[in-house]
Amino acid sequence: KIIPMGAGLGGGSSDAAFMVKLLNDTFQLNMENKQMLEITAKIGSDCSFFIENKAMFASGKGDIFKNVDLNLSNYYLVIVKPSVNISTQVAYSLIKPKKGSYNLENIDVNDINNWKNYIINDFEEPIFLKFSEIKNIKEKLYDVGAVYASMSGSGSAVYGIFNDYVNTLNLFDGCFVWQGKLN
Repeated sequence: KIIPMGAGLGGGSSDAAFMVKLLNDTFQLNMENKQMLEITAKIGSDCSFFIENKAMFASGKGDIFKNVDLNLSNYYLVIVKPSVNISTQVAYSLIKPKKGSYNLENIDVNDINNWKNYIINDFEEPIFLKFSEIKNIKEKLYDVGAVYASMSGSGSAVYGIFNDYVNTLNLFDGCFVWQGKLN
């Protein structure tokens, strides 16, 4: 895979989850998803997400899931990862947990035009204060037409979702840039 390290894209967590799935298949352990979820929850907070590997609302420590009927096919995704890396430890040390003002389970997940008003990554505010280049990436994604943009996880990658293809490859000098159509 081409997930850069330190991007907040779940590369290490997905590796751990898929290793559990691989061991289950290779050694014919016949574990149900529930058993694999219990194992991966002990490895890392968000590892369990990758056992199901589909859109879900996550709560708790990222290990309590509710199915979501999300369809992003035909949208375009751009991921921009600057050269700065943010350790998970640093990111969590900067954040002050608070209750959200809106229950995301009430949002129409397929009305992406409203996401900007309701879906907020709480890591952004403190990370943007410390690393303005990440904030600038998000703003530039909106400037070139993203319908939604956000920092991924605890950073440092920022993604933008677009209605149509936009060539962003030359807009982010010194950054890793990936873009493609979602299926």
